[in-house]
Amino acid sequence: QVQLVESGGGLVQPGGSLRLSCVASTRVFSSNTMHWYSQARGKERELVATVTASGSTNYADSVKGRFSISRDNAKNTVYLQMNNLIPGDTAIYSCTALIGMARYWGQGKQVTVSA
Repeated sequence: QVQLVESGGGLVQPGGSLRLSCVASTRVFSSNTMHWYSQARGKERELVATVTASGSTNYADSVKGRFSISRDNAKNTVYLQMNNLIPGDTAIYSCTALIGMARYWGQGKQVTVSA
């Protein structure tokens, strides 16, 4: 059973920064594409950022230039650095990966951007 455990998040003022981390309990982490999704209250879950096994990245238009996804394969960890946060970024953020035939999700971390 693969586990994804997230940390980080919290309350930040507009313009501030936060970093989310997601540690995977699998030795095959390095060969898997990792994603961060967000889900705001009353809205559908949205893809925020993706990092492939080779390190290629992709971002939702709404976060381009503000968010950065990265990975440290030695630590089985994927990060989401969030800068210049706006109230519209307020959501629960979850990491996810398709490993084998199953999709795994972290428990989600609340990010609240408010003055």
